[in-house]
Amino acid sequence: MKIQWITLLLASLIAPVVQAAEPVYGPRLEGFDYPYPVQYFRLNSQQQALEMAYLDVAAPQPNGKVVVLLHGKNFCAATWEGSIKALTAAGYRVIAPDQVGFCKSSKPAQYQFSFQQLAANTKALLDKLQISQAAVLGHSMGGMLASRFALLYPDSTEQLVLVNPIGLEDWKALGVPYRTVDQWYQRDLATSAAGIKQYQKDTYYGGHWRPEFDRWVQMQAGMYRGDGKQQVAWNSALTADMIFTQPVLYEFGQLQMPVTLMIGELDNTAIGKDAAPDALKKQLGQYAQLGPATLKKLPKGRLVRFADLGHSPQIQAPEQFHPQLLQALSTKF
Repeated sequence: MKIQWITLLLASLIAPVVQAAEPVYGPRLEGFDYPYPVQYFRLNSQQQALEMAYLDVAAPQPNGKVVVLLHGKNFCAATWEGSIKALTAAGYRVIAPDQVGFCKSSKPAQYQFSFQQLAANTKALLDKLQISQAAVLGHSMGGMLASRFALLYPDSTEQLVLVNPIGLEDWKALGVPYRTVDQWYQRDLATSAAGIKQYQKDTYYGGHWRPEFDRWVQMQAGMYRGDGKQQVAWNSALTADMIFTQPVLYEFGQLQMPVTLMIGELDNTAIGKDAAPDALKKQLGQYAQLGPATLKKLPKGRLVRFADLGHSPQIQAPEQFHPQLLQALSTKF
C-alpha cells in the first residue's frame, strides 16, 4: 500500500509538469507567438467575411525585390522564420501569408477549397500591398499553390521556386484509395504530438531529430488540444481533399517563367500513402526520382538537389539551403 501511495504521489507531481510542456492553442493558433508582427488582411470570399494573417518583413537594406513564401499543409508563416531572416538580410522584402483554413487565418465551417481560390486570395493580398510582381516560393503543399498562382498570374510571377513540392505525382491515378472528407476528418481528430513527431522525423528530416524541431510539432499539436479541435480538423480534412483531387503536375509545361526545384532527396511524402497497397507504397514519394522527372517537364527549369536532406531542407539544414536559395533568386536563366 505504501509503495502504491508513493507511486500515486509521484504521478500527481509529474502530471502537471508534463501538461505544462504540452501547450494548448486556439483554433487560429491563439497563444502561439510568431517571429515577426502578424497583420491581417480582411476579405470577402464565398459570401463570408474572412481574415488572412500574414507577415510583411522589410529588409534593412532593400534591393527592391519581393519574395512571397507559401507554406505547406502542416506548416505556417512562422515556420519560414529562418528563410525570412536569410532573405531580408540579402535585401528582399518578404510576404508570408497564412492561407485561409490554416494557422492564424480564418477556418470557415463551409468553404470550397481550391488552389485557384487560395491563389486568388493571395493575389488580393498582394494587390492590397501594391505588389505587382514577386518571386514566389512554395514548400510542400505551398508548391502546388505556388504553381497554380504562377499559372493564373504569370505576369505577377517573376520566378518560381518549389521546395519539395508535393503533387509531383498523381496519387489517385497511381492507385492510392480515395478518402472522403468525413474519413479525413475522423483521421485528423486522432492527431497527436507523438504521431506528428514520428512522421516529421521520418519524412521531414531523414530520420534525424534535433530539439529545435519540437517547436513545430507543438505548433500543430497545440491546436488539437484546444476547444477548437473539431474546427481545425475539419479544415484540415477539406484541404486534404483539395490536395488529393486537384493535381497541377499536368500543367507544368505551361510555366513559362524560370522555375527552380529545390529537392531534399530523402523525402518520401505522398498523400494517402498509408492507405495504399504495400506494393504501391514502395513506389510513392521517391523524390530522388521525382525531381529529375519533373525537371524535364519545365520549359525553363533547374534542379538543386540535397542528397542527405528530407522534406524540409530549409529547416533541417538552413546553412546548406539558404545559400542555394539566394543563388537561385539572383541567377538569370
